[in-house]
Amino acid sequence: MRFAIVGYGRVGMRTTDILVNEGHEVVIVEVDPEKAQKARDDGLEVIEGDGEDERVLERADLDETDALAALSGDLNVNFTACMIANGHGCRTVLRIDEDYRQEIYEKYAADVDEVVYPERMGAAGAKTALLGGNLNVLADLTEHLTATSIDIPSESPVIGQRVVELDLPGNARLYAHGRRKEPMTIPLPQTRIEAGDRVALIAEQSSLESVQTMLTG
Repeated sequence: MRFAIVGYGRVGMRTTDILVNEGHEVVIVEVDPEKAQKARDDGLEVIEGDGEDERVLERADLDETDALAALSGDLNVNFTACMIANGHGCRTVLRIDEDYRQEIYEKYAADVDEVVYPERMGAAGAKTALLGGNLNVLADLTEHLTATSIDIPSESPVIGQRVVELDLPGNARLYAHGRRKEPMTIPLPQTRIEAGDRVALIAEQSSLESVQTMLTG
């Protein structure tokens, strides 16, 4: 898949590393010359410019991009980039910082596909370590498995099937399901898949393509 990452700071860099290691194509949009050069030195395709400038983002070939993650430290830049990407049919992921009020979150979350809180994720990991949790267990697991979410198109062969009855390739496991623009939850036994639904699953990286083909057609 092809992804655009707006912002090559700490969060953008780590996200890009994961995507590249899984074999995806990534283009970086970065306004800071030093960070842009760092991305180039890392062997990445780079568009140097402001992520809230539509002319800059169009150079990233958004029509051929599956998803855009706006991960800079500036919420206004992130939101504008997501709105531009929405116009090109991209899935959008918005970074928002922990200290924003709930009403701010709700204002922005309604217009993007996903919102991520890097600080909250880091805090969860720190809490696990403090309580004696072994973070290496998760690291070992994710060398072989990947978690992903998939949108179900209207031509999917699994439409009408019950979620709990799906026989996914490679022992993949579906752990959450949601209707269009609704939060994902653990599916009930009677829940059937409809066009526009989204599912979240864990699969071996080697079988992920087969799983995607089965679900999307």
